[in-house]
Amino acid sequence: MSMQLKLSERLKTVASFLPENALFADIGSDHAYLPCYVCKCDSSSRAIAGEINHGPYQSALATIQNFGLEHAVDARLGNGLQILRDGEVKQIVIAGMGGSLIRDILENGKDKLSLVNRIIAQPNIDERDVRRWMQQHQFHISAEVLMLENGHFYEIIVGDRWKEEKETIILDEKQLLFGPHLLKERSKLFYEKWKSERKKYNRIISDMKNAKKINVEKLSQFEMELNWIEEVLQDG
Repeated sequence: MSMQLKLSERLKTVASFLPENALFADIGSDHAYLPCYVCKCDSSSRAIAGEINHGPYQSALATIQNFGLEHAVDARLGNGLQILRDGEVKQIVIAGMGGSLIRDILENGKDKLSLVNRIIAQPNIDERDVRRWMQQHQFHISAEVLMLENGHFYEIIVGDRWKEEKETIILDEKQLLFGPHLLKERSKLFYEKWKSERKKYNRIISDMKNAKKINVEKLSQFEMELNWIEEVLQDG
């Protein structure tokens, strides 16, 4: 691999969940660094780099050409999964955007997922939205990674399609919030993240209580989740 093609540790970790001989789409690929990295490391892999904006799309084309990967990486301009034909890929990567946007991209393009057996998502926020969508659409969460990069906590969520109906695992709201694997492992970084989140929750609850009109239902939800956070931190 050329030393010029450098990925962040976050994106390297995302890439590590792709199998050999991968056939995947990287949605919101930006400069197409991740698909080029994967296809340069594994000559049997093939990728589609999707971009909705013209500037990053042109950057993706330039990266692909620079590394001589026109045979392996196909850059496409378009919205979300609409750049794909149904059955064209087996893995989907969506990294570096909000969880609610990732959820919407998957929901709006679910007709393109019939042969997709793995989704690798790295939401910047709202991770729970991604987990809930996976659970509702026959993908069980097979792995999770929590990382700290440039002062920001990132979660990588890997969803694999259920092979049989008996594999169905229903996550409760607490598992959707914390992540089933992350909650079970409870690493040092996990506690650091949720100490930080506790501060945010306390600030949000305080602001809500001081508002002219209090949203009782929303306030109750935040208070319940803060109690979960307190319980988790106390256990640690």
